[in-house]
Amino acid sequence: MHDTENRDQLTESLGRLLVEYQQGNRQAANEFVALLHPVVYRYFLAQTGNPAQAEDLMQECWVRIHRGRSSYRPGEPVLPWAFAIARHTKIDEYRKDSARANREAAVAGPGEPITDPRRAIEQGLEASAILARLHELPDGQREVFMMLKVQGMSVDEVAIVVGSSRSAVKQKAYRAYETLRKWFAQPVAGAAGEGAAG
Repeated sequence: MHDTENRDQLTESLGRLLVEYQQGNRQAANEFVALLHPVVYRYFLAQTGNPAQAEDLMQECWVRIHRGRSSYRPGEPVLPWAFAIARHTKIDEYRKDSARANREAAVAGPGEPITDPRRAIEQGLEASAILARLHELPDGQREVFMMLKVQGMSVDEVAIVVGSSRSAVKQKAYRAYETLRKWFAQPVAGAAGEGAAG
């Protein structure tokens, strides 16, 4: 019940601060950022697994939140509104990255390696087993799982953010839970040697 009370307080505070932010209150804007930043940052970090990339997405998201703050309707929950902006930020950045990679592939000659520095950085970072497994989930399942379990959003809120029905959100969550359950019931591959018999 303690988590529910904290979430209700956060939701109430965010709503009040965003309305004041819409009215030009700079202090309210700073408090709004301080409260919302860690919540949305965790979402981006869970989606990318890369702190630098998560921070880059966060910066772009704040620009969009600032520009779109007038679209928030007072009295509505803030988190679904903010996560919809975050989700679109992530999707747009993914599209830009894909387009850039396609242009680089077209420019590179045959046999020339195409190096993506983000991939090298990501490979150099040690991630926890859980985070690594989460990144193996399909994007839609991972996104729903993170919103429900990490951000503590309701099924209705997640449905609004991802633009799906409640049943589609529940189905993605169920599939993510089942996949994670199976994975964590198995020993981690490569932990004690790749070719060991099991």
